[in-house]
Amino acid sequence: MTPAQRSTERLLSWSDLTACPAGCGTGRALRTARDEVVHFHSARDADLHLTRRAIQRFHYYLGRSSAIQLVPRSCWVTARLDCATDVDLLLSLVSVALKAHRNRPPSAPPAPAGCNFHRVTALSRDAVADR
Repeated sequence: MTPAQRSTERLLSWSDLTACPAGCGTGRALRTARDEVVHFHSARDADLHLTRRAIQRFHYYLGRSSAIQLVPRSCWVTARLDCATDVDLLLSLVSVALKAHRNRPPSAPPAPAGCNFHRVTALSRDAVADR
């Protein structure tokens, strides 16, 4: 089972997430009643909609993780799922994302489906370490 499949299987047991096609057109997504929260684009790559506010709050820690890629001016982060620890990190961040989305006012417009898929080139940790 791939890391993305393990993540999806575990997240589908959460009562407030359901599966759907990703709004970007590539892969599968998990969503709440209001928003798409995570897109699984491949066996090892996922985009997570944390919201700008959550990214600002955790920016220092997200930027220090080798599994997370931040994209300027995006409310999504890209996770590289290479090991079980990355899957655990993704699950923790999905929990943060759910709370961030839950705290948005009901009058707020729906979140954009524009994830980072077409804006990010994911590199393996080995490729990054060789730089």
